Amino acid sequence: MNSDVLFKPFNHPKLQLPNRIIMAPMTRQFSPNGIPDTNVEEYYRKRAEGGVGLIITEGTTVNHRAASSGVQIPCFHGDALEGWEKVVKAVHAAGGKIAPQLWHVGSIRKPGEGPYPDYPSATPSGLLGPDKKVLEPLSTTEIDELVAAYAQAASDAVRLGFDAIELHEAYGYLIDNFFWEGTNQRDDKYGGSVENRTRFAVEIMQAIRGEVGGDFPVILRFSQWKQQDFESKLAQTAAELEQFLSPLSDAGVDIFHCSTRRFWEPEFDGSSLNLAGWVKKITAKPTISVGSVGLSEEFVATYSDGSAEVAGIDELLSRMQADEFDLIAVGRALIANPEWANKVKNNDMDSIETFRKEQLTELV
Repeated sequence: MNSDVLFKPFNHPKLQLPNRIIMAPMTRQFSPNGIPDTNVEEYYRKRAEGGVGLIITEGTTVNHRAASSGVQIPCFHGDALEGWEKVVKAVHAAGGKIAPQLWHVGSIRKPGEGPYPDYPSATPSGLLGPDKKVLEPLSTTEIDELVAAYAQAASDAVRLGFDAIELHEAYGYLIDNFFWEGTNQRDDKYGGSVENRTRFAVEIMQAIRGEVGGDFPVILRFSQWKQQDFESKLAQTAAELEQFLSPLSDAGVDIFHCSTRRFWEPEFDGSSLNLAGWVKKITAKPTISVGSVGLSEEFVATYSDGSAEVAGIDELLSRMQADEFDLIAVGRALIANPEWANKVKNNDMDSIETFRKEQLTELV
């Protein structure tokens, strides 16, 4: 099947890209003391040279002592900003565009982890998952401080020359802890109704817009599933999804990054649309789809089986030709093949290499 649909320019009023291929954010943990070095710079430069339209960096943590669960996870504050500025310049010199993914791990951080091991983790209700209380709930003062940390990170991203930002609101991390009833049992304005459970994210969006203005592109990544429960869903129906998305869309999200483990799976009964397709239909905003693109196995199976074989992309091309979603994020295939986008464009599919989990042990 002709791959031209992947290489149509993406023309959004706030973000113009040469094609529809996004490098998905993937935690790598190769930044010593949280500071991206020349190896990180080279890693992203190669993917820009390899032809992706936009790089979304690995999760990079906002300025809060409980934001990170590992000392080699990159920060987005302090001395790390100089490293990120070099990454931006390298990507731009290679003709690419780049957005940092702003992140706080929330309740996923275990006691003793991260650069501040004695500091308590952050979670709206002190819960890791349903009925798994591990901490004290966040106070409203602490919530205000977290909102300010995200806004400062967004402001720094603009100053450093990034082309957009992405907010990580998926997988059972901090913002998703507020979304999910399994980890949010607050009885104040941040808990209970869907509107209240999205309030923290809305306040972050509003604070970011106050810092960066209305013209800077903001991407929001969310998922139905959680690390704590792969079968959980924020929305069981399209109507519930609309109720969840509306406050976020109204707050100023420009593009929704709709994370699934397999992009080809329908989200709700009675329709073939995947999550990104439904979000585009509901919000009328551009969406990014993601999930095992170009691979035979989703990521959990990869870790048990050791590898994911190369798979065809006809299903992807068919869905994009139908305008189901606007952009596609590619993850592990780009770890194994920095030139993945160029290889697809040149119909050089036979040279695409298998992804093996050992490739996660080095940054190349």
